[in-house]
Amino acid sequence: MFRGEVAPAVGWFARAGRVLEGCDECAEQSWLLTWNAFARMWGGDPSGAEPAFTESVQAGRRFGDLDLVTMARLGEGMCLVMQGHGPAGVGLLDEVMAGVTSGEVTPMYAGIAYCTVIAACSDLFDLRRAREWTAALTHWCDSQPELVPYRGNCLVHRCELMQMQGAWNDALQAAEQACALLSGPVKWDTLGAAYYQLGELQRLRGEFTSAEENYRKADETGRRPEPGLALLRLAQGRIDVAAAVMRRAVAETDDPSARSRILPAYVEVMIAAGDVPSARTGADELAQIAGALDAPYLDAVAASAAGAVLLAGGDARSALRKLRLAASAWRELDAPHETARVRVLTGLACRALDDPETSAMELRGARTVFERLGATPDIERVDALTTLPHRNAPGGLTAREVEVLRLVASGRTNRAIAQELGLSEKTVARHISNCFTKIRVSSRAAATAYAYEHALV
Repeated sequence: MFRGEVAPAVGWFARAGRVLEGCDECAEQSWLLTWNAFARMWGGDPSGAEPAFTESVQAGRRFGDLDLVTMARLGEGMCLVMQGHGPAGVGLLDEVMAGVTSGEVTPMYAGIAYCTVIAACSDLFDLRRAREWTAALTHWCDSQPELVPYRGNCLVHRCELMQMQGAWNDALQAAEQACALLSGPVKWDTLGAAYYQLGELQRLRGEFTSAEENYRKADETGRRPEPGLALLRLAQGRIDVAAAVMRRAVAETDDPSARSRILPAYVEVMIAAGDVPSARTGADELAQIAGALDAPYLDAVAASAAGAVLLAGGDARSALRKLRLAASAWRELDAPHETARVRVLTGLACRALDDPETSAMELRGARTVFERLGATPDIERVDALTTLPHRNAPGGLTAREVEVLRLVASGRTNRAIAQELGLSEKTVARHISNCFTKIRVSSRAAATAYAYEHALV
């Protein structure tokens, strides 16, 4: 059942029921009721499963079986979460984890409870609670060196938490370990998520070939490779491909929670493609979802997207206010990479407002974090932003022509470039013509290729 093989599991439960015929008052009957309720809950019927969990809690108390009480309480909490009653469900899950970390539950059920609770926290975007319970359980496990509490899907969730906290080397090791465990003799249904997480870390570190391979493996084992693969294409300069993938992914995703996981990438790619209106639509939807779910993580994501859109639309002053809020939110969540990414945008906003000193400070601060993390693509981007104005540009381009060429490479139209730089369309056209002449190209596509080849973007 925990491998996702519900049908065989239900078959074995049915057989167990036959074995227990005539045993009306025993803990085994309640265990069977509990596991069947889990199968029903994961099958999409949490409201139908909830009464069985409640009955098993009472039976577990009657028989003095704390493991049974723990699993039934776990099911009750998950049913509430799945039905949209997050606070009440989380309260029960906290109660379950309190029993786990105090040693009341045997190791096997402790591991099941931990994995389930962390998955629930992930669904609710509750990073703080996930981290707190992870730290508490780790402390408990340290006193039991023979225990192996983190297996497979647990490792995937731990990897996500470590990545967010900036422990990328540990996260990479956890992702590789998860892939190895989940692809053993028995294939688990979370193997795709492990491959995807490994690809994400490799993309962030600039290991693009390995990242693409693991995104492909994720797709082959049941985990869609978006938005990671689209962001990889964006990092490779294939903006049109990234934009097509993200437009399709957003169009075919309906669930608000699922949409909130791909909309940040959609906004980023649409900005790079010069489609600011679409990026704005995505950012507005993110803000609506964040408001409905009331999760600090989503608040930070939404503020970052809104700031990026305002900056791309030429409103640097409003963008700066929103980006300051986003940076504060990411710091509260102890998310160094996301904080540094927002600082890069803050630096660009300050530059647009003729404040080069603050701009340089923000960019330097962001680069320091990227260096510590090993975020090679981000380092290269910051270097391009900070060094180009102070050295001779390739092809004899002026500083203004470099700015225009960058925007051409991002897919913006002459009108969008004019709005962003505060120029007339005629002046932009003249700059583009001069660029084409100097670098000896005749099309925007060739100019884009030139910009990437010479690290102008």
